[in-house]
Amino acid sequence: MLGWCCLAAPAQAAGPRVGQKAPVFAAHNLYGKPVTLNQFRGKVILLNFWATWCGPCRVELPRFDAWQARYSADGLQVLAISMDDNRDQARAMADRLHLHFPMLAGNSRLGAAYGGIFGLPVTYLIDRDGIVRKRVEGETNLDQLEVEVQKLLHEPHR
Repeated sequence: MLGWCCLAAPAQAAGPRVGQKAPVFAAHNLYGKPVTLNQFRGKVILLNFWATWCGPCRVELPRFDAWQARYSADGLQVLAISMDDNRDQARAMADRLHLHFPMLAGNSRLGAAYGGIFGLPVTYLIDRDGIVRKRVEGETNLDQLEVEVQKLLHEPHR
């Protein structure tokens, strides 16, 4: 683990494990528009929990944006969930970074559905069938993660 920004001490984490269905959710993007996980059914989803104060998050988000541009035609959908209390700060950072994928406003209920978000970043890879294939806590090796994204994009949809 290269970097990790702590929110609180971990408790007993529940939520999806690798090989389980990803919890479906409805949230609002940073501009108030409703977004659901189900609207991206059939796509490979990179789901990232982040915050404006998280250094590793500021490194990862632009790279995820590049992947969205490069792999969207192959079926990738990046979704980022801000765990910031202040939606305006999150929106300002997303605008400053020129991110082109849905940026959602998170809350403790959504974090709990994904096993509790006790530090940031936390990233999930979800296959086209809605199955969690990977959970990464903390900063990750982005080159290795991109290879895993590419593999999922080339797997057949069941």
